Amino acid sequence: MKPLAEMALEVLTTADGRAKTAISRQHAADWQAARAAGETPAIGHVTPPVMPARPDAPELLSPRDVPRRKPGTPQGRIAMLHAVAHIELNAVDLHWDLIARFTNIKMPIGFYDDWVKAADEESKHFNLMCDCLEAHGSHYGALAAHAGMWRAADDTADDFMGRLAVVPMVLEARGLDVTPGMIKLFQQAKDKQAVEALDIIYAEEVHHVAYGSKWFHFMCGRHDLDPTGVFHDLVRKYFHSDLKPPFNEEKRAEAGIPPDFYWPLAGGKPSV
Repeated sequence: MKPLAEMALEVLTTADGRAKTAISRQHAADWQAARAAGETPAIGHVTPPVMPARPDAPELLSPRDVPRRKPGTPQGRIAMLHAVAHIELNAVDLHWDLIARFTNIKMPIGFYDDWVKAADEESKHFNLMCDCLEAHGSHYGALAAHAGMWRAADDTADDFMGRLAVVPMVLEARGLDVTPGMIKLFQQAKDKQAVEALDIIYAEEVHHVAYGSKWFHFMCGRHDLDPTGVFHDLVRKYFHSDLKPPFNEEKRAEAGIPPDFYWPLAGGKPSV
Protein backbone atom coordinates (compact mmCIF):
# COMPACT_ATOMS: atom_id res chain seq x y z
CA MET A 1 0.00 0.00 0.00
CA LYS A 2 1.34 3.44 -0.90
CA PRO A 3 2.03 5.93 1.91
CA LEU A 4 -0.97 7.89 3.12
CA ALA A 5 0.38 11.25 1.96
CA GLU A 6 0.65 9.89 -1.59
CA MET A 7 -2.96 8.74 -1.38
CA ALA A 8 -3.92 12.25 -0.30
CA LEU A 9 -2.01 13.77 -3.21
CA GLU A 10 -3.86 11.53 -5.67
CA VAL A 11 -7.20 12.78 -4.34
CA LEU A 12 -6.10 16.40 -4.39
CA THR A 13 -4.91 16.21 -8.00
CA THR A 14 -8.10 14.56 -9.35
CA ALA A 15 -10.51 17.12 -10.81
CA ASP A 16 -13.84 15.38 -11.40
CA GLY A 17 -15.98 15.25 -8.27
CA ARG A 18 -17.30 11.71 -8.68
CA ALA A 19 -13.82 10.44 -9.60
CA LYS A 20 -12.19 12.34 -6.72
CA THR A 21 -14.59 10.87 -4.19
CA ALA A 22 -14.26 7.36 -5.63
CA ILE A 23 -10.48 7.53 -5.19
CA SER A 24 -10.94 9.03 -1.73
CA ARG A 25 -13.26 6.23 -0.62
CA GLN A 26 -10.99 3.51 -2.03
CA HIS A 27 -7.94 4.92 -0.26
CA ALA A 28 -9.92 5.23 2.96
CA ALA A 29 -11.06 1.60 2.66
CA ASP A 30 -7.47 0.44 2.07
CA TRP A 31 -6.21 2.43 5.07
CA GLN A 32 -8.99 1.18 7.34
CA ALA A 33 -8.46 -2.44 6.27
CA ALA A 34 -4.76 -2.18 7.06
CA ARG A 35 -5.48 -0.63 10.44
CA ALA A 36 -8.08 -3.31 11.24
CA ALA A 37 -5.40 -5.91 10.49
CA GLY A 38 -3.16 -4.33 13.10
CA GLU A 39 -0.84 -2.58 10.66
CA THR A 40 0.59 0.92 10.99
CA PRO A 41 0.95 2.07 7.37
CA ALA A 42 3.55 4.64 6.35
CA ILE A 43 2.49 8.30 6.33
CA GLY A 44 5.17 9.56 3.91
CA HIS A 45 5.78 13.12 2.70
CA VAL A 46 4.52 15.01 -0.35
CA THR A 47 4.12 18.60 -1.52
CA PRO A 48 0.38 19.15 -1.92
CA PRO A 49 -0.89 21.57 -4.57
CA VAL A 50 -1.70 25.14 -3.58
CA MET A 51 -5.18 24.54 -4.97
CA PRO A 52 -6.77 21.12 -5.44
CA ALA A 53 -7.80 20.10 -8.94
CA ARG A 54 -11.33 21.17 -9.79
CA PRO A 55 -13.77 20.36 -12.60
CA ASP A 56 -14.48 23.02 -15.24
CA ALA A 57 -17.93 23.53 -13.70
CA PRO A 58 -19.30 24.98 -11.51
CA GLU A 59 -18.26 28.52 -12.27
CA LEU A 60 -16.73 29.96 -9.09
CA LEU A 61 -17.88 33.45 -8.14
CA SER A 62 -17.21 35.88 -5.34
CA PRO A 63 -19.61 35.12 -2.47
CA ARG A 64 -21.51 38.36 -3.07
CA ASP A 65 -22.02 37.48 -6.75
CA VAL A 66 -23.55 34.03 -6.21
CA PRO A 67 -27.27 34.34 -7.12
CA ARG A 68 -29.60 34.07 -4.15
CA ARG A 69 -32.71 31.95 -4.58
CA LYS A 70 -35.71 31.64 -2.31
CA PRO A 71 -35.36 28.38 -0.33
CA GLY A 72 -39.13 27.82 -0.38
CA THR A 73 -39.16 27.27 -4.16
CA PRO A 74 -38.08 24.13 -6.06
CA GLN A 75 -35.29 26.11 -7.71
CA GLY A 76 -34.20 27.42 -4.35
CA ARG A 77 -34.04 23.93 -2.88
CA ILE A 78 -31.98 22.72 -5.85
CA ALA A 79 -29.62 25.64 -5.28
CA MET A 80 -29.36 24.65 -1.62
CA LEU A 81 -28.48 21.06 -2.51
CA HIS A 82 -25.90 22.35 -4.99
CA ALA A 83 -24.35 24.58 -2.34
CA VAL A 84 -24.10 21.67 0.09
CA ALA A 85 -22.52 19.48 -2.61
CA HIS A 86 -19.93 22.21 -3.19
CA ILE A 87 -19.18 22.45 0.51
CA GLU A 88 -18.80 18.68 0.78
CA LEU A 89 -16.42 18.46 -2.19
CA ASN A 90 -14.27 21.18 -0.65
CA ALA A 91 -14.36 19.30 2.65
CA VAL A 92 -12.99 16.17 0.94
CA ASP A 93 -9.99 18.18 -0.22
CA LEU A 94 -9.62 20.03 3.08
CA HIS A 95 -9.31 16.79 5.03
CA TRP A 96 -6.87 15.16 2.62
CA ASP A 97 -4.89 18.42 2.50
CA LEU A 98 -4.69 18.40 6.30
CA ILE A 99 -3.21 14.90 6.11
CA ALA A 100 -0.73 15.75 3.34
CA ARG A 101 0.34 19.29 4.27
CA PHE A 102 1.45 18.83 7.86
CA THR A 103 3.42 15.57 7.80
CA ASN A 104 6.35 17.50 9.30
CA ILE A 105 4.41 17.53 12.59
CA LYS A 106 4.61 14.18 14.36
CA MET A 107 1.13 13.04 15.30
CA PRO A 108 -0.27 9.81 16.78
CA ILE A 109 -1.65 7.31 14.29
CA GLY A 110 -5.12 8.04 15.65
CA PHE A 111 -4.94 11.51 14.09
CA TYR A 112 -4.71 9.93 10.64
CA ASP A 113 -7.42 7.39 11.46
CA ASP A 114 -9.80 10.24 12.30
CA TRP A 115 -9.15 12.37 9.23
CA VAL A 116 -9.20 9.46 6.80
CA LYS A 117 -12.61 8.56 8.22
CA ALA A 118 -13.75 12.18 7.94
CA ALA A 119 -12.56 12.41 4.31
CA ASP A 120 -14.36 9.15 3.52
CA GLU A 121 -17.60 10.47 5.03
CA GLU A 122 -17.32 13.80 3.22
CA SER A 123 -16.91 11.82 -0.01
CA LYS A 124 -20.11 9.94 0.79
CA HIS A 125 -21.86 13.24 1.56
CA PHE A 126 -20.87 14.73 -1.81
CA ASN A 127 -22.26 11.71 -3.62
CA LEU A 128 -25.49 11.82 -1.61
CA MET A 129 -25.98 15.45 -2.63
CA CYS A 130 -25.18 14.64 -6.27
CA ASP A 131 -27.76 11.86 -6.17
CA CYS A 132 -30.35 14.32 -4.82
CA LEU A 133 -29.52 16.86 -7.52
CA GLU A 134 -29.82 14.26 -10.24
CA ALA A 135 -33.17 13.12 -8.84
CA HIS A 136 -34.32 16.71 -9.44
CA GLY A 137 -32.99 16.78 -13.02
CA SER A 138 -29.90 18.78 -12.10
CA HIS A 139 -26.24 17.99 -11.37
CA TYR A 140 -23.19 19.36 -9.59
CA GLY A 141 -21.79 22.11 -11.79
CA ALA A 142 -25.16 23.24 -13.12
CA LEU A 143 -25.09 26.39 -10.94
CA ALA A 144 -22.44 28.88 -9.95
CA ALA A 145 -20.73 28.29 -6.61
CA HIS A 146 -18.86 30.12 -3.87
CA ALA A 147 -15.19 30.83 -4.71
CA GLY A 148 -14.16 31.50 -1.13
CA MET A 149 -14.30 27.95 0.19
CA TRP A 150 -10.54 27.41 -0.08
CA ARG A 151 -9.60 30.69 1.60
CA ALA A 152 -9.28 29.10 5.03
CA ALA A 153 -6.86 26.54 3.58
CA ASP A 154 -4.77 29.25 1.95
CA ASP A 155 -4.68 31.33 5.10
CA THR A 156 -3.64 28.41 7.31
CA ALA A 157 -1.31 26.63 4.87
CA ASP A 158 1.60 27.14 7.29
CA ASP A 159 -0.29 26.96 10.58
CA PHE A 160 -1.42 23.52 11.71
CA MET A 161 -3.28 24.73 14.80
CA GLY A 162 -4.85 27.53 12.79
CA ARG A 163 -6.16 24.96 10.32
CA LEU A 164 -7.68 22.87 13.12
CA ALA A 165 -9.27 25.93 14.70
CA VAL A 166 -10.79 27.44 11.56
CA VAL A 167 -11.84 24.50 9.39
CA PRO A 168 -13.48 21.93 11.69
CA MET A 169 -14.10 24.14 14.73
CA VAL A 170 -15.52 27.18 12.89
CA LEU A 171 -16.57 26.27 9.34
CA GLU A 172 -17.82 22.75 10.03
CA ALA A 173 -19.32 23.80 13.35
CA ARG A 174 -21.36 26.32 11.39
CA GLY A 175 -22.87 23.39 9.54
CA LEU A 176 -24.21 22.10 12.86
CA ASP A 177 -26.00 25.42 13.31
CA VAL A 178 -27.70 25.62 9.91
CA THR A 179 -28.38 22.02 8.88
CA PRO A 180 -31.46 21.50 11.11
CA GLY A 181 -33.15 24.42 9.31
CA MET A 182 -32.34 22.89 5.94
CA ILE A 183 -33.74 19.54 7.01
CA LYS A 184 -36.98 21.25 8.05
CA LEU A 185 -37.31 22.91 4.64
CA PHE A 186 -36.97 19.60 2.81
CA GLN A 187 -39.35 17.92 5.26
CA GLN A 188 -41.93 20.59 4.42
CA ALA A 189 -41.34 19.91 0.72
CA LYS A 190 -41.79 16.15 1.37
CA ASP A 191 -38.40 15.45 -0.23
CA LYS A 192 -37.61 12.20 1.57
CA GLN A 193 -34.33 11.56 -0.28
CA ALA A 194 -32.90 14.97 0.64
CA VAL A 195 -34.07 14.67 4.25
CA GLU A 196 -32.42 11.26 4.64
CA ALA A 197 -29.17 12.53 3.07
CA LEU A 198 -29.07 15.64 5.25
CA ASP A 199 -29.80 13.58 8.36
CA ILE A 200 -26.71 11.46 7.60
CA ILE A 201 -24.59 14.55 7.00
CA TYR A 202 -25.81 16.21 10.20
CA ALA A 203 -24.99 13.17 12.35
CA GLU A 204 -21.54 12.61 10.86
CA GLU A 205 -20.46 16.26 10.82
CA VAL A 206 -20.62 16.25 14.63
CA HIS A 207 -17.77 13.74 14.56
CA HIS A 208 -15.68 15.90 12.23
CA VAL A 209 -16.04 18.92 14.48
CA ALA A 210 -15.13 16.66 17.41
CA TYR A 211 -11.96 15.50 15.64
CA GLY A 212 -10.94 19.12 15.22
CA SER A 213 -11.58 19.87 18.89
CA LYS A 214 -9.79 16.71 20.05
CA TRP A 215 -6.60 17.34 18.10
CA PHE A 216 -6.64 21.09 18.77
CA HIS A 217 -6.75 20.35 22.51
CA PHE A 218 -4.05 17.70 22.03
CA MET A 219 -1.73 20.27 20.47
CA CYS A 220 -2.50 22.82 23.19
CA GLY A 221 -1.63 20.19 25.80
CA ARG A 222 1.58 19.29 23.98
CA HIS A 223 2.70 22.94 24.11
CA ASP A 224 1.14 23.84 27.49
CA LEU A 225 -1.20 26.42 25.98
CA ASP A 226 -4.61 27.66 27.11
CA PRO A 227 -7.03 26.23 24.50
CA THR A 228 -9.66 28.95 24.82
CA GLY A 229 -7.27 31.88 24.45
CA VAL A 230 -5.35 30.25 21.60
CA PHE A 231 -8.60 29.45 19.78
CA HIS A 232 -9.78 33.06 20.07
CA ASP A 233 -6.44 34.37 18.79
CA LEU A 234 -6.34 32.00 15.81
CA VAL A 235 -9.94 32.60 14.77
CA ARG A 236 -9.46 36.38 14.95
CA LYS A 237 -6.31 36.00 12.85
CA TYR A 238 -7.63 33.68 10.15
CA PHE A 239 -11.43 33.95 10.08
CA HIS A 240 -12.47 37.17 8.39
CA SER A 241 -15.84 37.63 10.05
CA ASP A 242 -17.64 37.42 13.35
CA LEU A 243 -19.24 34.11 14.28
CA LYS A 244 -22.99 34.38 13.75
CA PRO A 245 -25.58 33.11 16.22
CA PRO A 246 -27.86 31.31 16.79
CA PHE A 247 -25.51 28.49 17.74
CA ASN A 248 -26.44 24.84 18.07
CA GLU A 249 -25.09 24.67 21.60
CA GLU A 250 -26.16 21.06 22.17
CA LYS A 251 -24.33 19.68 19.12
CA ARG A 252 -21.34 21.96 19.64
CA ALA A 253 -21.03 20.65 23.20
CA GLU A 254 -21.34 17.09 21.90
CA ALA A 255 -18.42 17.87 19.59
CA GLY A 256 -16.32 19.22 22.46
CA ILE A 257 -16.68 22.96 21.84
CA PRO A 258 -17.95 24.83 24.93
CA PRO A 259 -19.78 28.19 24.74
CA ASP A 260 -16.80 30.20 25.99
CA PHE A 261 -15.00 29.26 22.76
CA TYR A 262 -17.50 30.83 20.37
CA TRP A 263 -19.74 33.34 22.15
CA PRO A 264 -16.90 35.85 22.72
CA LEU A 265 -16.32 35.80 18.95
CA ALA A 266 -19.97 36.36 18.07
CA GLY A 267 -21.19 39.57 16.51
CA GLY A 268 -23.92 41.04 14.38
CA LYS A 269 -27.53 40.04 14.22
CA PRO A 270 -28.49 36.39 14.60
CA SER A 271 -28.82 34.66 11.25
CA VAL A 272 -31.79 32.52 10.32
